[in-house]
Amino acid sequence: MTGPPGPAAGPGAGELRLRRPTLADESACRAAHAELAADGFDFLFSPELPWPAQLAELAREAAGTDLPRGRVPADYLLADVSGEVVGRVSVRHALTPALLELGGHVGYAVRPAWRRRGYGRAILALALRRCAALGLAEVLVTCDEDNLASARVIEACGGVLEDVRPQPGGAPGKRRYWVSS
Repeated sequence: MTGPPGPAAGPGAGELRLRRPTLADESACRAAHAELAADGFDFLFSPELPWPAQLAELAREAAGTDLPRGRVPADYLLADVSGEVVGRVSVRHALTPALLELGGHVGYAVRPAWRRRGYGRAILALALRRCAALGLAEVLVTCDEDNLASARVIEACGGVLEDVRPQPGGAPGKRRYWVSS
């Protein structure tokens, strides 16, 4: 799947599309994982797995087959601009109690070198289109309480703050937004 049809453009975003990762994306995805580790964000969910095994795991999750306990069908898509991986998004097709509390339907990230160019907004806008195609009328999107850039992106895409939920271990709270898709 290449994601929703057509490019998404935000201020300075250029041509952006969401697509499934391929064998050729391994080095870019591993580099993105290392970059985002400094932010406490996992670009890859199973970085210890060989790349073909990761792709197979993502395909199973997208199809909703052989899911581990507590997982839901989800699309893991790369944000691509002219062949360059600038970020990624996960679109969860349903919510578990844990996702309803803190995780939400959509999780996204922009690589540090590509921030402040409108890509976060473009990624989220395309993810919301995917949610609409899945039949999700209301979409939960969360971010850390101290991640003001992400809060601005979510609000720019129509997010309405419901509340801020505490996290275990003294981590920043989670801002929980609902967005109509």
